[in-house]
Amino acid sequence: MQPTPEFGLPPLRVGVAGPRPSQSGDQPGTVEFRYWTLAAALSGASALWAPFMPEGVGWHSTVGDTLAAVPDAGDDLNAFYDRRHLNFFHHTVAGVTVYSGESSDVSKHECGHAVLDALRPQLWDAASAESAALHEAFGDISALLSALQMESLRVAVLTETQGDLARSSRVSRLADQLAWAIRQVAPTAVEPDCLRNAANNFFYRDPVTLPSRAPAAELASEPHSFARVFSGAFLRALAGIFRQQQNRDPGGLAEAVVISARLLAAAVLAAPVVPGYFAQVAAHMVAADQELFGGEHGPALRSAFVATGILSTSGAVAVTPETVAPHAAAMVGTVHDGDDTLTSITIPGERYGLTEAFSVRAPAHTPRFAVTSAAADIGGVQPAGAEQAAAAFVEDLFRLGRVQVPEEHLTAAAVAVDGPTTKTHTLTRSDAGGLALTRLCFL
Repeated sequence: MQPTPEFGLPPLRVGVAGPRPSQSGDQPGTVEFRYWTLAAALSGASALWAPFMPEGVGWHSTVGDTLAAVPDAGDDLNAFYDRRHLNFFHHTVAGVTVYSGESSDVSKHECGHAVLDALRPQLWDAASAESAALHEAFGDISALLSALQMESLRVAVLTETQGDLARSSRVSRLADQLAWAIRQVAPTAVEPDCLRNAANNFFYRDPVTLPSRAPAAELASEPHSFARVFSGAFLRALAGIFRQQQNRDPGGLAEAVVISARLLAAAVLAAPVVPGYFAQVAAHMVAADQELFGGEHGPALRSAFVATGILSTSGAVAVTPETVAPHAAAMVGTVHDGDDTLTSITIPGERYGLTEAFSVRAPAHTPRFAVTSAAADIGGVQPAGAEQAAAAFVEDLFRLGRVQVPEEHLTAAAVAVDGPTTKTHTLTRSDAGGLALTRLCFL
């Protein structure tokens, strides 16, 4: 029997909905197993991120004091965070019933969404492929780092990878059971042995130029697909930080986990929300390292972000003590020093067969560092403007069937139709009277 997990303390208290069962008989497929697996996973994720929350920052106000998980919210091959709860489901495939809440990876991923929403609530409604993909990458990174809190798993992973954390391992491969179930329905939608693998070779491309969907072996602008660029870079950075530790053993890996988590939390708290969001977050991790650790891990970070194209070579060398100094307070993850308001733009409704236009929140903050991601040949690629990035993101949502549209806003030619796809966004009447696209959940 495992020790009873702690359910966390403020600011990141977690819980599991429903009566607390006995820990006896907690075998896979049972209510007891789902409950205590969820409890342990969420407690681990809470313990990972709680030390890096700024004073006074906790769960989003709509969540309340405690983030509760619903172990079985119905029949679906999915899980999501909806600014109220973490929702998990079950689905029977090929005679096997799979519960998404039985996967620690899935649980920690969804908890990661809630943590990032607490740190940077502006990302919730940001109409941008890169901000949405960063949310998904943060979830995957949350699962990876939370798993590495366990000493036994650190020992196993160091053995499996022969000390090279950038190699594929049981922590880089996410949610193999859920992936198996999805593979029975859509064979090319996931990796051959997992849902997503942070040990990958994807290289940055402007998501505006990518297709909305693609097989798992290719890159798409869909957030879970595109997120793999950032999670791949982060795993490389973690491996580099580990190599810098005096002791390259389980204790040294534990220290690398803390350092990388601290840098990421500081970066997402400070980075302005812009179309080229990956490059800004990467630059802010380098800048945070400069302020928090004297630039000790700069080589590992720059190497990882250049290798994956998230930073161009010129962008990587542009983040220096001199360029960071004016923003030092923001880099240590305690304050914002800019306007967090996102710009509202209007999308023509007739483009999607709707009765009227609607507004979206465009990623139009002012970049803090003059950095870009890499072009396919030489130098950097200039990201799309805020309006183009928002329009492309909305186009993806409609192509993927992710928008819930009330019937009264549909014309006979509408492309927004009902279907089995989980809706991530909806059109609602705003306070100003017009229609606005707002987010329902992160998957």
